[in-house]
Amino acid sequence: MFTGIVEDTGTVRDRTETEDGLRLRIAVDGFDDLHHGQSISVSGVCLTVEEYDTGTDNADGDDWFEVFLASETVAKTYLGEIGAGDAVNVERAMPADGRFDGHVVQGHVDTVAEVTAIERVGEDWRFTFSIPEGHGDYLVDKGSVTLDGISLTVAEKRTDEFDVAIIPTTYELTTLSEKSVGDPIHLEVDVIAKYVENMVDGY
Repeated sequence: MFTGIVEDTGTVRDRTETEDGLRLRIAVDGFDDLHHGQSISVSGVCLTVEEYDTGTDNADGDDWFEVFLASETVAKTYLGEIGAGDAVNVERAMPADGRFDGHVVQGHVDTVAEVTAIERVGEDWRFTFSIPEGHGDYLVDKGSVTLDGISLTVAEKRTDEFDVAIIPTTYELTTLSEKSVGDPIHLEVDVIAKYVENMVDGY
């Protein structure tokens, strides 16, 4: 489980396509507890660390890890479109004794939305995103939503779009600062809403 509090923006160092999917090598900073089999969120997608290096055995001195994306993951996310040099949001799974600062994030992307507007509001930013068909019922004003692995709050919801307010720290420390209108973004709705829907569906 994750919290949606992004720890770092990693950089894609290499991508290798295979018949079964895609392998990415991602450089990060200060991840000295990397290990095989570790769950890690890459721009909101829960993946598994297969290989890693904490910087002691390579010339660059970088910490890096490799993850494999199965064909289904490539098809349902936009990670198949990224390449060397691109930035991604990274969060390690929350430890059992960790502080819970965001909300319950599974790393199971529901769909890919689109950035439809970006506006500077004083020192903050207001981002607008499309609501993909079939996902509007899971978004409510002041409710939680995960976008590219970032725990955010819906500022305003309309029929086919919703807004979130972005403070300077979030803008600077995540890949939102590199987003433009028309760019894709991973959307994970609040899992509690899906459980509630499932429980009341028969009534």
